[in-house]
Amino acid sequence: MLSNLFDNIPNDLQEEQFIDLIKNEQVRIERIVSTGHTSPEGFWYDQAEHEFVIVLEGHAIVEFEDHEMELKRGDFLNIEAHQKHRVKYTDTDNTTVWLAVFYKQ
Repeated sequence: MLSNLFDNIPNDLQEEQFIDLIKNEQVRIERIVSTGHTSPEGFWYDQAEHEFVIVLEGHAIVEFEDHEMELKRGDFLNIEAHQKHRVKYTDTDNTTVWLAVFYKQ
């Protein structure tokens, strides 16, 4: 089945959108759409699986306990399992589209 990552992106997002594209025991591939959304104050992701994430469109800042990384279109990073992180910023004027691949080793 052919699909496009940029199809069906809402114009007005009250909440960040998470859509699983593929999911099985070993991997989950997810499209995330953000417009000004951030992690709640004091909240940290602490995931059991690794996460490879790429920003396809837009702009974001991912914060770690001791540093932060700015991501623009095409930037990607790999977050190791249990590496605490949070989304500090996503562009409020333009939609940020992420592709996240969660995997076990």
